[in-house]
Amino acid sequence: MLTREELDKLEKISRTQAKNELFLRMCVLYLNELETLVTPEIIEEITQGEKSLEECAFSGFLSNTFIEDEALESEMHAEYFAPSIKRLDADEYRSNPYFVNIPIPNKEVGNWTLSHQKYQKYEGFVRDDFTLFDDFREVCNLGFFDEEFSFPTVFENGVEWMAIKPNEIETMKEPINKAHGKVVTFGLGLGYFAYMVSLKDSVSELVIVEKSEEVISLFSNHILPHFQNKEKIKIVKSDAFEYAKSEMPSQCFDYAFVDLWHDTSDGVDMYIKMKKLECLSSKTHFEYWIEKSILVTIRKKIFNAIMESVESGKNTLSYDEILSRLSLDYIKEFVKFI
Repeated sequence: MLTREELDKLEKISRTQAKNELFLRMCVLYLNELETLVTPEIIEEITQGEKSLEECAFSGFLSNTFIEDEALESEMHAEYFAPSIKRLDADEYRSNPYFVNIPIPNKEVGNWTLSHQKYQKYEGFVRDDFTLFDDFREVCNLGFFDEEFSFPTVFENGVEWMAIKPNEIETMKEPINKAHGKVVTFGLGLGYFAYMVSLKDSVSELVIVEKSEEVISLFSNHILPHFQNKEKIKIVKSDAFEYAKSEMPSQCFDYAFVDLWHDTSDGVDMYIKMKKLECLSSKTHFEYWIEKSILVTIRKKIFNAIMESVESGKNTLSYDEILSRLSLDYIKEFVKFI
């Protein structure tokens, strides 16, 4: 039986979850329909040319635009908008080894196209995976540049599938840093992970599993020739899950990176499916692209189920057990058995 104090704590988490959802909905609306809402003229008017004020101006303008209630606007700005928004340095990304050494041509092979896109000055975009706080806040991280920024993109039937932009670079930093020994990666895209990992002395071999012949052709003909350490690369045309089930266990990989999805909308099911196959390669360390975002999506469902059981009087868990089930480490293991 939960105490009154514990029920109040759960209710506080529930209110935080509601604010998480509100902020996420505003971010989705902004990014999908209003990404150029913040203009150079607006930033100049607010900051009077003072660069150090741009992040505050950007976040304040967005929170004020989306939230009419003054008290709620102040709360959401302090807890979500302000920690979310960051001005990025375009030169930092242009100096990335992939940008410097891998020229991307404009090419088409079947349904796939290699091309480029641009972020406009002060256009907003997702810059990294969620930041998760101890109080259960989930902050989607947004960024902007104070100049135009061009980046390579691969399209499938005109729809963006993979692009080398800040979000991909930031969300792959940790997997790249951890990669070692004999590595397998599921999903090819533009080969950013493959290139960065192949530069590491601690990586002896990289097997890339990709099922699209057209993607393999684009990569092999137009991107791989520019790799300094292309001898480390082996490409296997295969379905990722079939390879993980039938081929991978005998290959003795040290490290695996799974990057098969576009976002959480198609990623949750594939994440769970691959997690269940980890046991077949128990000596391999697995990492997953945007895992925090995926785990947050699953945690919301778990929390909602727990709250339904509490409200219906059917809950048998202690407060500590509930907190344990909401931890990301617990969820990582839990999904292997659902």
